[in-house]
Amino acid sequence: MTQARAELAELINRVVYGGERVVVTRHGRPLVALVSAADLRRLEEAEEAAEPVEEPVITTVSRLGAVASATGERGRFGIAAEHIDPSGGTGRHPGP
Repeated sequence: MTQARAELAELINRVVYGGERVVVTRHGRPLVALVSAADLRRLEEAEEAAEPVEEPVITTVSRLGAVASATGERGRFGIAAEHIDPSGGTGRHPGP
C-alpha cells in the first residue's frame, strides 16, 4: 500500500498505456485492483449479462374453467388438484 501510494502515477501509466492490471496488497492480502476504464467496462457488461432476468411466471389469470383430464391420465399420474365450484359443480384440473 505504501509503495503504491509513492508510485501511483507510474502504476496508472502502466495500467493505461501498458495494458497491465495492478493488484495493491496490504499485509500480503489483495486490497484493490487498478484496471483500465476499458477493462472496467467489459467487467460491468459481463456482470450485467450474467444477472438473471426475473420474469413473472403468471402475470394474470383471465379465465378459470373446468378442464377434464384425458382418459386414463388421472389413474396414471394421480390427481394433482381438484376444483370444487362453490355453486356445486366439480371440475378436475391436471397438475402443473
